Amino acid sequence: MTSFQCQAVKQNYYVTASRMVPYKRIDLIVEAFANMPDHKLVVIGDGPEFSKIRSKAGANVELLGHVPYEVLYMHLRNAKAFMFAAEEDFGITPVEAQACGTPVIAYGKGGALETVRGIFTDAPKRDRMTGVFFSEQTVDSIVAAVQRFEQVLPEIRAEDCRSNAERFSIQKFSEVFAQFVERSWGDFEKTAR
Repeated sequence: MTSFQCQAVKQNYYVTASRMVPYKRIDLIVEAFANMPDHKLVVIGDGPEFSKIRSKAGANVELLGHVPYEVLYMHLRNAKAFMFAAEEDFGITPVEAQACGTPVIAYGKGGALETVRGIFTDAPKRDRMTGVFFSEQTVDSIVAAVQRFEQVLPEIRAEDCRSNAERFSIQKFSEVFAQFVERSWGDFEKTAR
């Protein structure tokens, strides 16, 4: 997490970053923003679906293709929110966005449910939330999630996003692993007597 700088002051755009393959559902994100011309989206990544996704983009969608990590991290730090529409086992980019203090709008399935402290579009606000979930991989569901996010944005703090991301840091893993080994060794010694 040390290479990610937490930034509280955001610019007025959303960002997504991914390999452009079908299951990532970047096409749905781009279509949703084409239906919200007053919301800017920056899309980072390349892949076999790039041309298809470009054909769905409106004037408010900027496709950058593959960029160096420094450019990716700059966009993650500055964005109002990170968009994530895939169903993944884990998904590292939403954690990286939160490490930058950036909230996440994610499909509410798979690993996102573990890595984002989110609310669904029809749920009441939660303390220390770090994002909003949408329940279906559809354009309408994404649009509704962006609208809900805009309502709760004043309640989401960059520090909470950063703190949530630190649960997945190398340091935290090392601490938990060392505690597990100590407990297990102690249990082993007791049973070996």
